[in-house]
Amino acid sequence: MPYNVADMFEHTVDAVPDRTAIICEDTQRSFADLEERTNRLAHHLGAEGIEPGDHVGIYAMNSVEWVEAMIAICKIRAVPVNVNYRYVEEELRYLFDNADLKGLFYGEEYGPRVAAVKDKLPLLKTLVMIEDGTATDQSGLDGTPYEKALANQSAARDFDPRSGDDQVIIYTGGTTGMPKGVMWRSEDIFFALAGGIDPFTREPVASEFQHAEAAKASPGQLIFMNTPPLMHGAAFVGSMMQLFQGNINVLVPKFDPKAVWRTIEKQRVNSILIVGDAMGRPLIEALEEMEADGEEIDLSAFLSCSSSAAVFSPTVKDRFLDRFPNLVITDSIGATESGFNGLIAVGKGNTAMKGGGPTVSPGKDTVVLDDDLEPVPPGSGVIGKVARGGNIPLGYYKDEKKTAETWIIAADGKRYAMPGDFATVEEDGTITLLGRGSVCINTGGEKVFPEEVEQALKAHDEVFDAVVVGVADERWGQRVAAVVQPREGHDVTLADLDTHCRGYVAGYKVPRELHIVDEIVRSPSGKPDYPWAKQLAEAGTHRHN
Repeated sequence: MPYNVADMFEHTVDAVPDRTAIICEDTQRSFADLEERTNRLAHHLGAEGIEPGDHVGIYAMNSVEWVEAMIAICKIRAVPVNVNYRYVEEELRYLFDNADLKGLFYGEEYGPRVAAVKDKLPLLKTLVMIEDGTATDQSGLDGTPYEKALANQSAARDFDPRSGDDQVIIYTGGTTGMPKGVMWRSEDIFFALAGGIDPFTREPVASEFQHAEAAKASPGQLIFMNTPPLMHGAAFVGSMMQLFQGNINVLVPKFDPKAVWRTIEKQRVNSILIVGDAMGRPLIEALEEMEADGEEIDLSAFLSCSSSAAVFSPTVKDRFLDRFPNLVITDSIGATESGFNGLIAVGKGNTAMKGGGPTVSPGKDTVVLDDDLEPVPPGSGVIGKVARGGNIPLGYYKDEKKTAETWIIAADGKRYAMPGDFATVEEDGTITLLGRGSVCINTGGEKVFPEEVEQALKAHDEVFDAVVVGVADERWGQRVAAVVQPREGHDVTLADLDTHCRGYVAGYKVPRELHIVDEIVRSPSGKPDYPWAKQLAEAGTHRHN
């Protein structure tokens, strides 16, 4: 069985063609609608010369068309590539060139950026413009309007047989360096991230038809909302999983906290995906503000919240549970380079935070390896790195050096993905995530993981957001610096934060300097921009005592 992305989507179409598949604002498609439109779009790509194995980018805000483009690319065995819509011209030129894009779906509003770099990219020949109503100038481009690309093509499902080896590439910026394309086989990404293995039982599906058959047997559908941008791996793969399982996938074009809650009410959403505090904090604060202003909003269908890819702090989780006492919150760890690594369901007063990240039950094939690439013994206190075997990526596209550093052969002779997340193993075998080694601070020989200190800072009533970095220190090598965004109308001092943090972390982890900013810079996926914070702290222009 190939476990191919396009095949599994088609299995669901055949099982529940008339059920709603996706909703974004006023646009709604059934599985049969998606099938017809993606077949037409795939035939257009083929007519334009896109062949199996060719790389096709998607550069747009969240929309039904984004998902349709992804499916269409997979249907003809080409390779979908996500593009960060925040990138400016030089970053786009780098990614388009690095990814060897031969085709590109792009939002109409981004036409001028595409035009500015296209002449330097001889491989990029096929352009499809997703209309968005902006009427942006398309001078210098010959992109085919999206609906026109569909109009004159066949709706038949008459494609060549596919393989589990067909690829998906997800570009990840991480916390440092230029973005890198992670090459996933279709079969591997399904089992690592998109529902091939049950995260609680660790049992794999019995066949590629299991999800479709279960959807057909079910009298109803889960209504799931993807709040992150689709160009972020968690939402990209999350949308795939919802399609495979026959659920309704609700999208918002761009994250707006109040719009999210109103959409949850309107569409009777049962479950949402968020990216840690970056989405969780503004969401719960927006709801508190809406209700304080007298807005009546029916959220009785809202049952669960899943967080992935960034820290979801205990204080924010507790505020959700104060408002929704019966809410099921799951916190998971993982990486684009490894897939799903572990998950925990949390409740009021049990928010599963012992380090910089959650304490989770490890997923299938997940271990923590020490410096000798041996498994860390439970309860030993040894700090190692999270690693995952089994279904893992092939490596980084066109980067053999980084591939060799991230995908390693351990002492047991097995191949593992080890992106660099430090962790310890508790007595009961659970894993406590500490943080990413690339941003770890070394102060006087002691390791300080920024995420742990950031959680302490954000537990302060007057701190809205915070990022922690290391800056040069003559005596200690590095000292801990906090870049803080206070709550509107409030101010904080270093002395206040010093006293507060000492109740949460050891003294050597407490920030020695404070930098106040109007807004913390984060990526669209919610990850903190550590290079920005470090540069700001080193410049000293925002330093407060």
